[in-house]
Amino acid sequence: MADQNFDVVVIGAGPGGYVAAIRAAQLGKNVAIIERESLGGICLNWGCIPTKALLRSAEVYHLMHRAKEFGLSAGSVDYDLPAVVKRSRGVAKQLSGGIGHLMKKNKIKVFMGTAHLPAQGTVSVKTDKGTETLKARAIILATGARARELPGLEADGDLVWTYRHALDPKRMPKNLLVIGSGAIGIEFASFFNTLGAKTTVVEVMDRVLPVEDAEISAHAKKQFVKQGMVIRENTTVKKLDRGKGKVTAHLEENGKTETQEFDTVISAVGIVGNTEDLGLEALGVKIDRTHVVTDEYCRTGIEGLYAIGDLAGAPWLAHKASHEGVMVAELIAGQTVHPIKPNSIPGCTYCHPQVASVGLTEAKAKEAGYKVKVGRFPFIGNGKAIALGEPEGMVKTVFDAATGELLGAHMVGAEVTELIQGYVVGRTLETTEEDLMHTVFPHPTLSEMMHESVLDAYGKAIHF
Repeated sequence: MADQNFDVVVIGAGPGGYVAAIRAAQLGKNVAIIERESLGGICLNWGCIPTKALLRSAEVYHLMHRAKEFGLSAGSVDYDLPAVVKRSRGVAKQLSGGIGHLMKKNKIKVFMGTAHLPAQGTVSVKTDKGTETLKARAIILATGARARELPGLEADGDLVWTYRHALDPKRMPKNLLVIGSGAIGIEFASFFNTLGAKTTVVEVMDRVLPVEDAEISAHAKKQFVKQGMVIRENTTVKKLDRGKGKVTAHLEENGKTETQEFDTVISAVGIVGNTEDLGLEALGVKIDRTHVVTDEYCRTGIEGLYAIGDLAGAPWLAHKASHEGVMVAELIAGQTVHPIKPNSIPGCTYCHPQVASVGLTEAKAKEAGYKVKVGRFPFIGNGKAIALGEPEGMVKTVFDAATGELLGAHMVGAEVTELIQGYVVGRTLETTEEDLMHTVFPHPTLSEMMHESVLDAYGKAIHF
């Protein structure tokens, strides 16, 4: 087949890749995108979106059991796991189809196949029709990542699952072990625990949700335990013995090892960048612990070659990938761009209760040498939270005592994944405590707690 020439070729159609392709097309570039599996990538098909659909079902199920609290009456409350999964898959399918529409709308050429870079500026695509060669002045790597599998803990899809198996479960776990308490692990723990699985979470670090502020982690753990979860911190799963219908886990804590039986294990111990078989090493691309090394503008050091999203390292978040995709497309088009500030990228975990944060934790701020002012406000002091029947939670803010700069914000409780964006905008605009204090927050809303937390940092809280 004859070579095809493009201004930009994007490899990977996840939230980084397809957004980069659209923005490049908007800027007048002739764009091609390559995807080996499904448009929308892992996030849309096997990550962010379908997990939220599952968690929504669990949330409704939980609320149905609380009907009496709200003066309501509900009969026999049950769930249909295949129907719950079907809805989740349907949501993912609908959105994946939407990406296809966006590709057509923006006149982006889509190649479904596997990419390889035989030379600088060249991409070889193996499709079901054969191999095609694409030439491009700029190539954007957006191949994402996959679940990390540790020796002895490998998934088999039967007794030991990754996130993929957990998103399309063939049965409901009765006695579940979740290895890892980051966002992926704790979300699945929350889902299956809510539906009735006896759930144990094992975390090698000294606390669950280890990247979050320590107070937020502690509050979340208290709620998880109240819901019936068993949380084991400072614990390592040394190996798994697989038998008929059961797994015996060897758990090491404080130098002592014990065994415990489960019928299902979900391994959520991190991710590995998809760098294999692309030909990157031969091009001279630097790879560090499975992730492509880039500068702050996502440049790889090879002219015309960029890497974005999970492939390019932490934080491993879809919105970070999308923002990088836009930045790189605009950079290629010759526009002036600003590098992304990692500390202004919010993180959200959709367990029950939800957790959200942006910026430095209190501990990290102190480690960085700041003298801090810290504010807190509990959900129990907020009228809307009480009316919702969600009085458990907290908003915490961290300020630079010298300048009033908002260094970080951390939340646990109902709908905090929606609230956090207020503080994200504040950080982007380089807001101070004075700006936030003078902002009028609507009543009655959960957002009022954000205002009160700021006031509390300076000894001015009104409602607590």
